[in-house]
Amino acid sequence: MLAIRLVEDPTEIDALALPVQAEPAAAGHRMLATSLAVPSEVTGEVEALLPRIDQPGAAGAVHPLPRPLRSPSDLLLVGVGAADEAGWRTAGAALARVRRGDGPLTVALPADAPPDAVRGLAEGLWLASYRFRLPDERVDEPENPREIRLAVAATTSYEAALTAARVTAEATGFARDLTNMPSSVKNPAWFADQVRQAAAAHPGLTVTVREPAQLEAEGFGGILAVGGGSASGPRLVEVSWQPDGASQHVVLVGKGITFDTGGISIKPRDNMKLMRKDMGGAAAVVAAVVGAASLRLPLRVTALAPLAENMVSGSAFRPGDIIRHYGGTTSESTNSDAEGRLVLADALAYAVDRLSPDFLVDLATLTGANAVALGKRTAALYSDNDDLAAAVAAASSAAGERAWRMPMPADYVEYLGSEVADLFSAPDRGAGSVVAALYLREFAGELRDRWLHLDMSAPSWAEANDAELTKGATGWGARTLLRWLSSLR
Repeated sequence: MLAIRLVEDPTEIDALALPVQAEPAAAGHRMLATSLAVPSEVTGEVEALLPRIDQPGAAGAVHPLPRPLRSPSDLLLVGVGAADEAGWRTAGAALARVRRGDGPLTVALPADAPPDAVRGLAEGLWLASYRFRLPDERVDEPENPREIRLAVAATTSYEAALTAARVTAEATGFARDLTNMPSSVKNPAWFADQVRQAAAAHPGLTVTVREPAQLEAEGFGGILAVGGGSASGPRLVEVSWQPDGASQHVVLVGKGITFDTGGISIKPRDNMKLMRKDMGGAAAVVAAVVGAASLRLPLRVTALAPLAENMVSGSAFRPGDIIRHYGGTTSESTNSDAEGRLVLADALAYAVDRLSPDFLVDLATLTGANAVALGKRTAALYSDNDDLAAAVAAASSAAGERAWRMPMPADYVEYLGSEVADLFSAPDRGAGSVVAALYLREFAGELRDRWLHLDMSAPSWAEANDAELTKGATGWGARTLLRWLSSLR
C-alpha cells in the first residue's frame, strides 16, 4: 500500500505539489497559501504561470513545472476544485497517477485545512493507486517504496482523518479484490475462506459459515435453489463485529452470486463476460464490517453474504419453480436470471427472525434497469424511512459514491401477485429496479420501516480509470457504508 504520512516541517524537498483552487468565474484560480514556507521565487513562478494555464484549479488538473538544478526540482500544480473533500479526493487520485518517480512527493496543505481535506486527499491517493493481482502473480516490490508526505500545520489535528482514509481505502481494496477475482477461483467456498482470513486479522470479529447441509436443515430455499445447478455448493457467510456496550445493531446484506450464467434463462455471451462482479454487494458488506472493526466503531454490525453460483445443469432450478424461503414465504420464479433477489430474500428473512437489528440494509448488483435510469456512476436507493434514506444518501455523497432515491409506488405491489405462491419474484411489467425493491421489502417484515435497499449493479464496475476509481471493480458501497456506520452513535 502506498506510504502516506503527515509531516510539519519536511526537509530536502525535491518534488512538491501545490494546491490551486478554482474560484468563482470572476475571480479566476489561485494558489492556496500553505502551512509550508514556500520560497518566494517559487511563488512568483507559479503566479506568473497560472494565467497561462486553462482551468488550473479544476479538480484533478495537474501541471508540472520542471525546475532542474533548483530546489524543489520538480513542482506540480494540482487543482483541488472548490477545496472541499471531493476536490481534494480527485486531486489525490490525479497525483497518484501522474507522479511515478522514486523519491518522496510532498503535498503542501493550507494551514487552516479541515481534516476532511487530508481525508479526501489520502483516500484519492490510496484508491487510485490500487492494483489487482492474481494469487500467483509475481510482484517485485521496490526496495524503497514511494512515499507521499502531507505537509500540515499540526500533525495531531489530522491523525484521525488519515486513519479513517486508510481504513476506508483498505476496505474498498478488499471489496475490489474479491470482486475482481476470476470466477475460476472465486466460488462460494473460496469467498467464505477469504472472509475467515480477513476476520482473523481483526480481534473481535466472528464468522459463521453455513454450508449446503445446514442451509437445507434451516430452510434457506432461495440460496439452495440458485446454487443447486453448480458443482460448487452455496454458502451463507455471517460475519459480526460486536463490541462491549454497543448501543445499536445494524445488519448489512449483500448479494453474493460468484458467477451468473442466468441459469436455464441463460444470458447472451456479452452479458455474461463480467458476471464475476455479481457478488459486489456481498464484497461491500463484508468489507464494511472489517472496516468497522478496524475503526473500533461502538456499534454492533453484522454482514450476511448469501453466496451461490448460478449455473446450468440438470439440477438447476427451472422457470416456474416454487421456492420456499427461510421463514416459509414462497416465490414463483419464472426467470432464473432474476436469481439475486431469491438469495437476498432468505438472508433478509433470517436477519429479521434471528438478529433483530435496529436497521437492515441490503446492497445488490441486482438489475440492469438501474443503469438505464441512472447511468454508470449512480446507485438506486429505496426506503420507506425518510430519515434513513437521507442519512445513507448523505453518507454516499460524502464518500464520493452517488446514490439517488427512487420511488416505491403502492400500486406496483400488485405486480408481485401470484396464483400459486405468496409472491411473484420477477414480474415482466417494467419498472424492473422498482419492482425488485418492492419484492425485497416483503422479506423485511416488521423491519420494513427501518430497511433500505441499494441497487448498485452499474457503479460496481468501471470501464476505465476515472478519478479515484481504477478500471475494474470499484468496491462500490464499502465507502458509503463506513461513512454511515461512523455517523451512528
